Amino acid sequence: MTGSAAGLVVMTSTERIRFGEGAAAALAAEVEMLGARRVVLIASKSLADRTDEIAKIEATLGASHAATFTGVEPHVPRDNVIAATAVAREARADLIVSIGGGSVTDCAKIVPVMLKHNVSTAEGMDPYHITVDDAGAMVVPAFAPQDIRTICIPTTLSGGDFNPLSGATDPVSKHKQAYLERMMAPVAVILDPALTVHTPEWLWLSTGVRALDHAIETLQSFQSNDFCDGLAKSALDLLIAGLPRVKADPGDLEARLKCQIGVWQSMLPIIAGVPMGASHSIGHVLGGLCDVPHGHTSCVMSPFVLRWNEPANAERQAPIRAAFGKPDVPAADLVDRFISDLGMPRSLAAVGVPSDKMSQIAEYTMDDIWGKTNPRPISGPADVMEILELAK
Repeated sequence: MTGSAAGLVVMTSTERIRFGEGAAAALAAEVEMLGARRVVLIASKSLADRTDEIAKIEATLGASHAATFTGVEPHVPRDNVIAATAVAREARADLIVSIGGGSVTDCAKIVPVMLKHNVSTAEGMDPYHITVDDAGAMVVPAFAPQDIRTICIPTTLSGGDFNPLSGATDPVSKHKQAYLERMMAPVAVILDPALTVHTPEWLWLSTGVRALDHAIETLQSFQSNDFCDGLAKSALDLLIAGLPRVKADPGDLEARLKCQIGVWQSMLPIIAGVPMGASHSIGHVLGGLCDVPHGHTSCVMSPFVLRWNEPANAERQAPIRAAFGKPDVPAADLVDRFISDLGMPRSLAAVGVPSDKMSQIAEYTMDDIWGKTNPRPISGPADVMEILELAK
């Protein structure tokens, strides 16, 4: 229970967060500090093709730039990870740098593990991903940590940049699978709000809701604590203030940085060990199985999960209501209105999820790492179907 005298907060292997600096100069400083000589960039294709941002970073790195890979698709199909690994192997990489959104970040965090273990096929990734046992507990495979590190430069608000946990999708089953090892967390994260002005509005705002959902599911959880609750409350304050400001004025760099700091705070409880709930577990399945963007999964699911959970955790939802300044209005209604005002989708139909996929989504959710850690217990697919019915 929250507020108990005993607890455990897990830290990552991330050593530095640089914020408010230009990405190229900040990365050059990191590369010099680490003594890297063969830097491989895993970058957003749209950022590389439609702007000069990646070229500027390559030029600033100079002779230490070894290669750039831009072939990461949404939800990180395993084949993309293998292709990126092949580029890094050929370049004899001694540092991997991600520049882009959540999928680019996920790929870049897995590549050093594949290099370490000489994995060269999609099937070869099988022994390294997390599974879930019959009791709903994560089974994390043990393997030797990577030899080289990653630096992340995010352009969205997904938040995986702060987390050793990463994901890739099995192209056969369409199941998104998680990978975890402490050294997979980036050695450094660079938050450059100016770089994010190229991010499409829908992507910025929807991933911002994803970050909001991290904080909301922390505050809903009976497994949180005062440390994590405090971070989640601050994250809500920053995101509730920052996201509408960016929508109103895309050039508001101060508001963009508020959002980035909010994401950072929203991720720390997850890293510390607070499990997420049904919004995230269902969201993982919607991404891998139905190709719904990460941010849109939270835009759709978060208010409905709040509503479904309320009979079990109304008291835990009180700080969420307070953050929106309306302590007597249900949190589900407040979050629903906030997401709608941002212009984000609010139903499964709106994000293209067909009704005939519902039972498969419910079944897959039970195999997710957070399929059985919702504050209102989910005992089987029928419970998931209740939530999906609310969201359809």
